[in-house]
Amino acid sequence: MTGAGAVGGVPGRAPDEMNTDGVPRKVLFVAGAGRSGTSTLAGILSLLGMHVPKPEVQADASNPKGFGEPAWAVEVHDQWLREAGVQVSDSRPSAWFETGRIASREPARIRVSDWLEGHFAEHPELVVKDPRLSWFLGLWRVAAIRTGATPVFATMLRPPAEVVGSKQKYYANKLGSAHLAASWLNMLLHTEKATRESLSGSTVGGGRAFVRYEDLLSDWVRTTMALGHKLDVQSVIHTRSDQIREVHRFIDPSLRRVSLTLDDLSLPPRLHELVSETWAELNKLADEGGDTPQAHATLDQLREAYTALYEESEAISKSSVVAARIDQARQDAEAAGPAGRPALTDLVPHEVRAKIPPSVRRGVRKALGRERASE
Repeated sequence: MTGAGAVGGVPGRAPDEMNTDGVPRKVLFVAGAGRSGTSTLAGILSLLGMHVPKPEVQADASNPKGFGEPAWAVEVHDQWLREAGVQVSDSRPSAWFETGRIASREPARIRVSDWLEGHFAEHPELVVKDPRLSWFLGLWRVAAIRTGATPVFATMLRPPAEVVGSKQKYYANKLGSAHLAASWLNMLLHTEKATRESLSGSTVGGGRAFVRYEDLLSDWVRTTMALGHKLDVQSVIHTRSDQIREVHRFIDPSLRRVSLTLDDLSLPPRLHELVSETWAELNKLADEGGDTPQAHATLDQLREAYTALYEESEAISKSSVVAARIDQARQDAEAAGPAGRPALTDLVPHEVRAKIPPSVRRGVRKALGRERASE
């Protein structure tokens, strides 16, 4: 049996420092948008004795304290997202349907169950974290239950403007603040819905918690201990003073290196409104006694409102999609040269071309020097 490992260069504790005999199997899934503090929480839990399956993703300049992510989970999520045609920060409500088709596959569930089973030989309490995780929470829940483990969930909450700013700073994202704000909205609203099944009293209820990143940085002891007791995590409940000192060295208030407000993002008015309202409602879930049916109903309404907004925006932006494809086709043609120049008709789907007025199609062909003889 090996130890919990190191996070950010801080040595983890050895397993013989806590008697794990009789400790029931549990998997704590750390969910939420990337750059929202998920790595910080996973790092704390690892130092307190929970096991992050090895090998871990290596630390880098964007996360110098470490990610707390199992490399295997990241790789399999990337594979599934490519297959589904979904981005990590996808703003499309329909993207959940695409990933849901993969999550319902029996071979995928068996694959994850077998992986979890192997790591329970290391420790009975595992922590699994990856910004891609929320897309496949249902699959992981089923896989954990099949191993005899109780799945529990912790969703990190960080002001959406800070999440957007952090992604723009560290990931060189070129899709703009509106897209990133919309993807945050899409991710958090559906993550909340997906973890609702784990509320106490449900058939597979092991519990869930919402954790503010600000609370974690300002008073990690109080915040993490409350999480441990709420989700009945023995490694946290039975932590020792020397482990607490290790986490004190790990926590750095400067981890909050981006500070923005929604007004700084200059979002479209309706998107700004939905993001603001959703943030206010999610914050209620982090309060004692705030995870109520009334809050769930409001979040359901916000999710429906966002879906409607996205569908409206999508319906009136077809010309932008077509223009982008034409521009990309032109760039590809220039890069390929005359001999390898692809036809635009091969790059724009027929159902999209059919919606373009004939006069517009003729104008595009003329601009590209591809006029037909009859024209």
